[in-house]
Amino acid sequence: MNLEYRVAHVTERLAAGSCGELGVRAEIRGEAVLLTGTVPSAGCREDILRVAHEDLAGVPVHCDLVVAETSPPDHSEELT
Repeated sequence: MNLEYRVAHVTERLAAGSCGELGVRAEIRGEAVLLTGTVPSAGCREDILRVAHEDLAGVPVHCDLVVAETSPPDHSEELT
């Protein structure tokens, strides 16, 4: 199967999956695929990696996904 087709399929699965991730990009970089973007949780990041490894078996997948910090601060900010 063509790598561009496989990457497009990964993107479709991510958009339709449990995370509904539209902000993750899958780009072909030489013989590998790079995932970039920001996700809401570590669990979502793991789901995305699982889907990518399933659909891109045999292709190196590099991950540059950032987990957004959504918890409130644990201390107050001191202003001077």
